[in-house]
Amino acid sequence: MTTKPDKINSKNIDAIPGNTPLRDIPSDYYHKGSGFWFTLPDGIDAGKKLFFSDSIHGTNDPEKTVVFVHGNPETSYTYRKIIQKIINSSSKPLRIVAMDHIGFGLSDQASFEMVSMDHAENLLQLVRHLDLHNVILVIHDWGGPIGIGAFLKEPERVESLVILNSTVFPIPDDDITYKNYPIPWLGWSITPLIIPCSFWGGFAAYAVFRTPAAPMEILLRLVIFLILSKLGILPEDEKSARKIYKDQFNSKKNVRSSKRMVRQSAVWGHGNKYREPVLGKRDTAPFYHFIQENIGKLWGERGQNIDTRAVLGRWDPLAKKSVIKQWTNALPQLKGNVRIFEDTGHFIEEIRPDEIADAILTMT
Repeated sequence: MTTKPDKINSKNIDAIPGNTPLRDIPSDYYHKGSGFWFTLPDGIDAGKKLFFSDSIHGTNDPEKTVVFVHGNPETSYTYRKIIQKIINSSSKPLRIVAMDHIGFGLSDQASFEMVSMDHAENLLQLVRHLDLHNVILVIHDWGGPIGIGAFLKEPERVESLVILNSTVFPIPDDDITYKNYPIPWLGWSITPLIIPCSFWGGFAAYAVFRTPAAPMEILLRLVIFLILSKLGILPEDEKSARKIYKDQFNSKKNVRSSKRMVRQSAVWGHGNKYREPVLGKRDTAPFYHFIQENIGKLWGERGQNIDTRAVLGRWDPLAKKSVIKQWTNALPQLKGNVRIFEDTGHFIEEIRPDEIADAILTMT
């Protein structure tokens, strides 16, 4: 593994973190010498430090760059197993880039209730600064509108797309939605109104590793987990990851920002107007309309015809047939390239890392 020797000395990039609430960082959070902080030069978050890892693997100059974009309530750490599998298995040199959005992980704390269009603006600044090309874009959860929303501004940078339980389209009302999943009377979008801020970190650590189960069993497990996590007791399985997802919300600002994104899941892809406590009136509709109007034209069969794959956990509104149809309507080349796991839920990257890595490797 090598990193660019002048990276640390380039403008707006250094090796000193900002005000992240994380303190105990596991050694596998990023490869040695590959962790940096980018000071955002423009936008609402100008001056904040955004963490990213950037490494080159292999003996020759890489032709392609894999870019991982995470969702909520995760960090780039959610891709650790996939990245390691790619490094171990790839026969070609690759550049690998992953970032923590503001309000998550090792990046600075949020100063307002951020949504996808805010994170996309920050990501685009990083992409331009690193001048990323020949990108294999890997998206999960809100990483879909964030990653696609950023790269569609400069679509020629992307040549492949891997979709992991995400969407950029209005979620259809048929079957399950985030208003009635995973519990009919306690949908995901309602949880920010139910879970106290002091328990949000524990809720995140539970939700990411939740497995398919009956509603009452989910609820019982959640209550027990929240109590134990508040006492500092976490399960031994994936303890490092659970602690990361929990401790990033030791910041009340991060909690409020994360909760806003979860509340937005009720109108995912539709766009909506709302009042943000710091910024006032906001409207997400233009952001989504831009994506929906351009993704097919720019990346579909009549555009760049980018290589596209999807790896999905079926136990999730984003893996239902109507959502998959929206993807294939916009990107017909996805047909025949969708792999579904019936026993897996929304956070598939934690459960099926090998299969996801295999899908990425087919594009290298």
